[in-house]
Amino acid sequence: MNIKPLFDKVVVESVQTEEKTKSGFILPSSAQEKPQTARVVAVGPGGTVDGKDVKMVVKVGDTVLFSKYSGSEFKVDGKEFTIIKQSDILAIVE
Repeated sequence: MNIKPLFDKVVVESVQTEEKTKSGFILPSSAQEKPQTARVVAVGPGGTVDGKDVKMVVKVGDTVLFSKYSGSEFKVDGKEFTIIKQSDILAIVE
């Protein structure tokens, strides 16, 4: 797989969430919330976006928190990814 995002875009792969409740019930995927934690797999070069210079702060391998309904989801080689703008990233998890 070779995904190369443009401008201020970041490709992330969702981090697996717990599929059980605290009491031990297994949740079907339709009942689970959309994950907001992801691992960065590719980062665009930054540059001028809408007349403003954008410096990329995140890097490949970072774990990030992002806005719940941001980005576009897609599949490559059977894996699910999301492309989001760097500005939709709320925090880097350390």
